[in-house]
Amino acid sequence: MGIGGRNGLRPGKGNTEGETAGKGKTDEVTMTSTTDASASCQYRCIECNQEAKELYRDYKHGVLKISICKSCQKPVDKYIEYDPVIILRNAILCKAQAYRRILFNTKINMHGKLCVFCLLCEAYLRWWQLQDSSRSTDPDDFIRYAKEWDFYRMFAIASLEQTAYFTGIFAFLWVERPIRAKEKLNFTLLLKALLLSSYGKLLLIPAVIWEHDYTPVCLRLIKVFVLTSNFQAIRVTLNINRKLTFLAILSGLLVESTMVYFFQRMEWAVGSDCAIYKSQDF
Repeated sequence: MGIGGRNGLRPGKGNTEGETAGKGKTDEVTMTSTTDASASCQYRCIECNQEAKELYRDYKHGVLKISICKSCQKPVDKYIEYDPVIILRNAILCKAQAYRRILFNTKINMHGKLCVFCLLCEAYLRWWQLQDSSRSTDPDDFIRYAKEWDFYRMFAIASLEQTAYFTGIFAFLWVERPIRAKEKLNFTLLLKALLLSSYGKLLLIPAVIWEHDYTPVCLRLIKVFVLTSNFQAIRVTLNINRKLTFLAILSGLLVESTMVYFFQRMEWAVGSDCAIYKSQDF
């Protein structure tokens, strides 16, 4: 997976045009990273979010020229020349330019795998809390099998709660859609952005493995970081203001809290994402 340089660019057919150089000879100019007129693939300027047909031009012989945005007169994607580590660092800092680079100008198809892995991390955290609160010295195999099924149950509950969270966000944006009728909502891209921006949940495993007195604080900070990343992903993807983005996140948390309350009444959930920090004693 490349998100920097030219490795992360989405492929497109090249167009050619002539350019006179040197002694009057005409060289063929290869247009790289462009899209066909009929293609739906579009790049975005990372500064102003305007659509762009290309990110750079390849004039052969290793000569590249970054395209300039017609709207803001800035480079369409300055991160082409940046190392992927720098892009990742800026994404961790929740910079809008880095999010636009990753979401619009690269081809990343790992959001499904990342989602499953994040759910496994969250399920492991809940399962660990469950085992920590109900330790048993019985070596019977039945106990071990029961603990294994508890993990599967935690995974299913975490999946349902995340689905409720996303449903709340989508529902709010759909209800709000008539007010912004001129803009089309790409829910597929939004779902991808939310899944990718939830990568902070991967930090749950180190927080549990290296347990210490500040673990509850670390878990709270991880939750805040994930919500902040989701906030930035929604704002960048839909190009909406902070108020609507905040209300969308709040709607998602409200629906998720309702699901958590339902599970708690049914006595199914332990250490749910919304109530994960309330009654822990590490």
